[in-house]
Amino acid sequence: MAYPLKDKYISLLTDFGFKRVFGTEPNKGLLIDFLNTLLPPRHHIEDVTFKNTENLGNTPVDRKGIFDIYCQSKTGERFIVEIQKAKQNFFKDRSVYYSTFPIQEQAQKGDWDYQLKAVYTVGVLDFVFDDHKNDQTILHTVDLKNQDCQVFYDKLKFLSLGARSLGEETSPGSHRYIELPKFTKTIDQLETHFDKWLFVLKNLSELNNRPQPFQESIFNQLFDVAEIANFSRTEQDNYQNSLKYYRDMNNIVETSRQEGLLQGREEGLKQGREEGAQRERVLILRLLTRSLGEIPSELQQQISELSLEQLEELSEACLDFSNLEDLRAWLNPTQE
Repeated sequence: MAYPLKDKYISLLTDFGFKRVFGTEPNKGLLIDFLNTLLPPRHHIEDVTFKNTENLGNTPVDRKGIFDIYCQSKTGERFIVEIQKAKQNFFKDRSVYYSTFPIQEQAQKGDWDYQLKAVYTVGVLDFVFDDHKNDQTILHTVDLKNQDCQVFYDKLKFLSLGARSLGEETSPGSHRYIELPKFTKTIDQLETHFDKWLFVLKNLSELNNRPQPFQESIFNQLFDVAEIANFSRTEQDNYQNSLKYYRDMNNIVETSRQEGLLQGREEGLKQGREEGAQRERVLILRLLTRSLGEIPSELQQQISELSLEQLEELSEACLDFSNLEDLRAWLNPTQE
């Protein structure tokens, strides 16, 4: 049974909140406005079409790619937008892997000159990469460059939020990663449209009203969409489940840190890795049980045989599981 929430607005760091605001047709203006804060003016988009977020491989044994939001602009550019709530050691690898799906789907039968439209990957991260801890940059833009640090290929970009000048020209296609914990500005310190988006991404659920800096049409729409009182009973239940999952994930990450799992990984010692793997198995089973119910013994056995690297992949993949069959399919990809 769901209980009334004390918050007035949803958290955009939950799956439900993020997809409700950025991933639905009636609210796509919010997504367009947000994406345009990350792009130079000459690459601004006017409209997007949402695409299927589940992407299959070329063969039955290939792993799926399940995106939070996947859309295409009127001129053909593809955008993958991901919210990442818990630290994941191979998130960069996952971003690169996911970017291959919108590249492959552009293939044409028959005569084709291999010309591709740009692919952008945007990661909104509720954690900081280990190798970025001493770097105050919030938005990271990653291009494919040559040995002279010149852009070799301008149609693939990874975007990660950091303190850089948004007036700087960037290539048409990139990966961008936004490390939200580094954003610490208060309402009185907000200077740009970009600052405002970062603030609501991180703090929306803590607000009780619409602050003065957000008295403009795009943010008025955001606050209307995000107000819990406007939800149906089913939507409120779904949000509460998503919020509980987000809090459980944060608690599990904190538990891992307290028990020395992260320290064991960093040391790279065999004993530490084995102890870390065992702790991660326990924590993943606990999380899976909370979200999916009792885990059958044969699936528990399969999880117990996974390596630490495979467990890290499962800890990320489980965020997208909605039932036991999703877990079973992940553990047995050749049987899909």
